[in-house]
Amino acid sequence: MVVKFSTKSVMGPMQRLVATAQNGLEVIRFGGLASDIESSPYEVVERKRMYRLRHYFPDDTTPGRPVVVLVPPLMVSAELWDVNAAQGAVGILTAAGIDCWVVDFGSPAVEEGGWQRDLADHVLAVNSAIDTVNEITGRGVHLMGYSQGGMFAYQTTAYRSGKGVESIVTFGSPVDIVAGMPLGLPHGLVSDVAEFLSGHVLNRLPITDSMVRLGFQALDPVKTARARVDFLRQLHNRDALLPKERQRRFLEGDGWLGYPGPALTDLLEQFVQHNRMMLGGFVIRDQPISFAEIKCPILAFVGEVDDIGQPAAVRGIVRAAPNAEVYEASVVAGHFGLVAGSVASNRTWPLVRDWVQWANGNGVLPDDIAPMVEHVAHTGRRSTLTRMVHAAATLAEAGTSIGKTLEAVAGGTLRGSVELTGEAARALPRLTRLGMIQPHTRISLGSLMAEQARRGPLRECFLFEDRVHTHEAVNTRIDNVVRGLISVGVRPATRVGVVMETRPSAFVAIAALSRLGAVAVLLAPGSELAQAVRLTDTKLLIADPENLRAAVATGLRTLVLGGGESRGLDVPPGGDVVDMEKIDPAKVTLPGWYRPNPGRARELAFILVTGTGDRFDVKYVTNHRWALSAFGTATAADLDRRDTVYCLAPLHHSSGLLVSLGGAVAGGSRIALARSLDPARFAEEVHRYGVTVVTYTWTMLRDILDADAFPNGHPHPIRLFIGSGMPEGLWRRTQDRFSPARVLEFYASIEGDVVLANVSGHKVGSKGRPVPGTAKVELIAYDSLTEEILIDDAGFARRCADNEVGLLIGTASDTVDLSRGGLRGVFAPGDAWMPTENLFRRDSDGDYWLMDRRDTVIHTPRGPVYTHPIVEVLNDITATDMEVAYGLPAGDRILAVAALSIRTGYRLEPRDISEALRALAPDQRPDIVYVVDDIPRSSTYRPSTRAVQAAGNPQPGERTWWYNRDTDNYEILTADLAERLFA
Repeated sequence: MVVKFSTKSVMGPMQRLVATAQNGLEVIRFGGLASDIESSPYEVVERKRMYRLRHYFPDDTTPGRPVVVLVPPLMVSAELWDVNAAQGAVGILTAAGIDCWVVDFGSPAVEEGGWQRDLADHVLAVNSAIDTVNEITGRGVHLMGYSQGGMFAYQTTAYRSGKGVESIVTFGSPVDIVAGMPLGLPHGLVSDVAEFLSGHVLNRLPITDSMVRLGFQALDPVKTARARVDFLRQLHNRDALLPKERQRRFLEGDGWLGYPGPALTDLLEQFVQHNRMMLGGFVIRDQPISFAEIKCPILAFVGEVDDIGQPAAVRGIVRAAPNAEVYEASVVAGHFGLVAGSVASNRTWPLVRDWVQWANGNGVLPDDIAPMVEHVAHTGRRSTLTRMVHAAATLAEAGTSIGKTLEAVAGGTLRGSVELTGEAARALPRLTRLGMIQPHTRISLGSLMAEQARRGPLRECFLFEDRVHTHEAVNTRIDNVVRGLISVGVRPATRVGVVMETRPSAFVAIAALSRLGAVAVLLAPGSELAQAVRLTDTKLLIADPENLRAAVATGLRTLVLGGGESRGLDVPPGGDVVDMEKIDPAKVTLPGWYRPNPGRARELAFILVTGTGDRFDVKYVTNHRWALSAFGTATAADLDRRDTVYCLAPLHHSSGLLVSLGGAVAGGSRIALARSLDPARFAEEVHRYGVTVVTYTWTMLRDILDADAFPNGHPHPIRLFIGSGMPEGLWRRTQDRFSPARVLEFYASIEGDVVLANVSGHKVGSKGRPVPGTAKVELIAYDSLTEEILIDDAGFARRCADNEVGLLIGTASDTVDLSRGGLRGVFAPGDAWMPTENLFRRDSDGDYWLMDRRDTVIHTPRGPVYTHPIVEVLNDITATDMEVAYGLPAGDRILAVAALSIRTGYRLEPRDISEALRALAPDQRPDIVYVVDDIPRSSTYRPSTRAVQAAGNPQPGERTWWYNRDTDNYEILTADLAERLFA
């Protein structure tokens, strides 16, 4: 058989082989194929330590052109914007009559101090570049960024409050890290890894360009392998490879840059661990920033198959920037394909071009750009189908096996288990530590502050008036104040009154007294100081400049702290005043007796004073009691470093001292101090500080709700409100307005170790159950008339049945002083219990409901009437603003009376009262309900019963109603009936 070979059949493969060898040799020698495609022309307009500012096509001087500033991510070269030359970003935008500028951070490997750059350096660099472009062009800029470059665009615009920025355009830039971690990994797991890396690796190991390139390729190995196989398969066809050669070389090596360790540490801490782009409160050079500062239009490009900038994470911007109009454009592309390649050339950049023209008032908004919604109804089905098609095509081209089929299921399961495990892991050490506290254990506010400073000296401790203070700075300030206190003669156990508004110096003064081992007597500004200092045996006072005159008027020596050295002090004549700010701590010699943080659990740490006149109430708080509440709050609220606790409650109130300050310090959370209750400022600071937890007392939140500072549906970062005394109606209003945030209501006895918490929040109004690690509680039968405990046949206290009203008591630890009203032999010989001042009932589920204080029960002819259920029921009426209940003497008997005020714009009818109070048993309903114009509140926002009583008795008329037991309704009180009732 004769086989014939044609010249064509032999030469074709030979030519292909020769072309492959020639092109391969060129790639080996020069790293790629020589191409005629040239970079777009640009000039460097500005050179600074952190960046170079490029101006592309500088010879084009067409006046009035829109201006864009393009920002790359840290690990990608600025050539990103020109990688496809005429079909890339600057090429397409310039052809459309747009003036293009690019921020070039350079490589940290060659820039001076490059490896020491942090996140703030880059944000400030973009900020400076915008200023320069604004000045040169005389126009605002459209700020655009890819991946982390888009994050820089958001952050910079927020930092400068939008000045000089016309719009923002981002490409695959995540905002809500929790909603969408790269590759669907669980946030809890990634957060733990990030904490380890930032604390132990990145401060020692630089992230080089080769590490970045390998890491990026490892995120999508299928695509990387496919690209390399395609390149090898077409190595013989130079014409087919040349159009993609620049992009290939960019991805294979030229486009990748090293990542400075400090910048990556900031990224992991602020945005991965704490999600502060979403919540607010990220920090740029000691200044807290929130995306709520952004008010210009935003266009976010979403890659439907982007596993790095997950769609859910990118769409977080619509919630994080509540004051901006946010739009999106959805593109079927991966992370890099959003800005480079055929999809970007044909879809992304034409849409950007049209967006810029529309934003400048020219043209219409393209149909493919639509207002963004956070939750896209069809995302799941459409995204799954799109990913299946995309994955199938990828697998077919590359010939690889399936890799992520079970990712969604496994990721969701792992996410849930990791987060639950993390919560338990945070709670267990706190509960264990509580259980280990003995009377001699050294524990105090001062010691916990020092502990936090040792763990993370540069972590943020607290925020106040747009400044962030680190643990190291706060700890140093505390030590300096301690030296000042020692220099004026303060010693351990000295009782020092603190009369200060909520401010950093008040926080520092309280912590300094704790560190010294002295006792801080917390006094409310504006209270009757002279009587309070006598009752508490206070030896001297610390005041801020605002309260100086009131403090001096007590006749005690007064130390002035806060306000800086330059403020003018209004010192009354003859006052014994020491300006603490003028004491040089370096010149104070510490005495031999001084040991920092000497306070032991059994020792007195704080004294709280509430009430006025003949109703002063003095409470003594040991270090153990403070620690109990601090760790209990941190456990019940699951506080950790990711939280920022907004301290609305004043520090002189138990909620401020024990819950706000204590819980935040024990949980390692940031503390945001509010100088006063200002609804407008509250709304601003919640966003700017990234507040996740708000503390309150009594009716504080009523002012915020009434001011409509957060309209319904307005996005916010708050997850929890914690405090005590919130009425049921206000509780429901708060949950409705701030959904999905919850209310965590506490009850804590000041003396003794009883702490209850309604952790689930399901039973509005309930005080919940005992917090783990706190005292065991019991409810014992109690006669409120005789004020005696009721006993059983054996002579021990009788335990209450379900829903029976009784006295709440808690086991007394060794640190509790039983001489202050303690009980022994309650259920067994020699047992020790501390009674609270309150009466409760316990429902069949084991939840406790407050009924009254022992001294405010109304003793009517029909038996005891409890005030707390009355005010709770009345507060739950929509029209009711505030209310109080009290006993009114009328002849030889006492009437149960309730007074209420009405919310602006609402009406209240007798039938509303009748219907609401049917929730109570007839014998527990008030005899009279009447309307007053206003109910004054105390400094802690508690409605004042005494003020209502002082205003006079209820008068007959259309705003006063009496309970007609025959008709079971409330009716208008006439003059004749009033005369009989009050006789």
